[in-house]
Amino acid sequence: MKALRTALEMAILSLVRQRLRSLLTSVGILIGVAAVVLVAALGSGARSEIDRQIQSLGSNVVFIFSQPAAKSGAKSRANMGMGLTERDAEAIRREATAVSAVTVYSEVNAQVVSETGNGKIGVMGVDENYFEVRGYEVATGRRFNESEAQTKAKVALIAPTAQEKLFGSLDPVGRWVRVGKHPFLIIGTLRSKGQSPFEDQDDRLLIPIGTWRSRVVPTLGDRVQLVMASAKTAEHSSEAERQVKQILMQRHQIAEGEEPDFRIGTQQEFQRMQEGIFTVLTVLLLSVAAISLLVGGVGVMNIMLVGVTERTREIGIRMAIGAKPGQIQVQFLLESVALTLFGGVAGILVATLLMLAFADDLGFPMQLNPAAIGVAVATSVFIGLVFGFWPARRAAHLDPIEALRHE
Repeated sequence: MKALRTALEMAILSLVRQRLRSLLTSVGILIGVAAVVLVAALGSGARSEIDRQIQSLGSNVVFIFSQPAAKSGAKSRANMGMGLTERDAEAIRREATAVSAVTVYSEVNAQVVSETGNGKIGVMGVDENYFEVRGYEVATGRRFNESEAQTKAKVALIAPTAQEKLFGSLDPVGRWVRVGKHPFLIIGTLRSKGQSPFEDQDDRLLIPIGTWRSRVVPTLGDRVQLVMASAKTAEHSSEAERQVKQILMQRHQIAEGEEPDFRIGTQQEFQRMQEGIFTVLTVLLLSVAAISLLVGGVGVMNIMLVGVTERTREIGIRMAIGAKPGQIQVQFLLESVALTLFGGVAGILVATLLMLAFADDLGFPMQLNPAAIGVAVATSVFIGLVFGFWPARRAAHLDPIEALRHE
C-alpha cells in the first residue's frame, strides 16, 4: 500500500512538472467526457419533456384521425370513404365498454380580430366532453353549456397564448372577437397546457362544434377531423383501440383487408415513436463522443511514449537502485490514469457549466444523471489504463544498462 501511494505521489509530481503538456493532453479527454455527459443530460431532459407533452394530450387517449381512402378501385371523389362524423363518436360512446369518454373536434387556422389586437389562431370546434378528455381546465369565467351547444351560440373560450395575442394584459372575459364576419363572446379563459409534440396547445380559441360547422367552415356538414376516446385506464388502452376499430369498420362498411378511411393512434404509440427517434440521435451523438475519446486516448499514449523516451535515464537510475519492472509499470500507468481522470473531471465541470448556460435557451431543463457521471469517470480511468499500458510496459522492460547510457 505504501509503495502504491509513493508511486501515485511520483506520478502526480511528474505531471505537475509538465503542467502545460499535461493540460493540453487532457483536452481530448475533456471534450469527449463533456460530450458524453451533455448527451446523457440532454437525452434525459428531452425524454422527460416529451413524456410531459404526451401526457398533456389527455388521459389514456385513443386518437381517431379521418383520412381519405378508396373503398375499391382507383381513388376518386365518388368512391372516397365518408370520414368521421359525430354519429361515429356517439356509436363509440354507446358501444365501446373500455372507453370512459368520447369527444370530437375540428380545427382551422383563422385570422381572429379583437378590439386590441389580431393574429392567426387555431379556431377549434369542440363538444362538451372535450374538456374532460383533453384535461383542459377553466381559469376564469365558465365553459359553454349544453343549451349553447345545441343553439349554436357564438361563444368562445380562449387559451393563454391566443389571449396574449388578442388582448395582452386585459381580461378577455366579456369581450368580443371576430372570426371572419362572425363575432364571438369570450365567456372563459383556459389554464395553460403548454407545448405538445405537435403544436402549441395554448394558441387556440374553443367554440361549440355546431357553431364551428355553421359559422366557420359550413362546407363540412357533420364531418369532424378527429375523434378522441379516453380509455378507462392505461391497461384498457389496447382494448379500447380494438373496440373503436371494430365499431368504425362496421359503421363504415369496410371489409377486412380494405383500406379504412380512418387511422387510430394512442399516446403509447406516440411515446414509442419519440423514443425511437431519441435512441437514434443518442447513438449518433455518443458515437461522435466516442471518437473524441479515442482521439484523446491516442494523444495520451503518444505523450506517455514521449515521456518514457525523455525519462529513460531516470528509469535506468531507479532500476539500478532496486526498483522492479512492476513498480516502474505501475508508476507510468498511474500517470496515465491521473492524466485522463483529470480530463474526465474537467469535462464533467465544463458540461455542468454549459448546461447552466444554455438551460433557458432550450426551454426545458437538462437532467444531470449521476449514472452518466459515474460512467464518465469510469471511462476516463479505463482510457488511462488501456492507452497507458503500452508506454508503461515499454518503460518497465527497458534495459537498465542501456537506460543509464541514454543522454
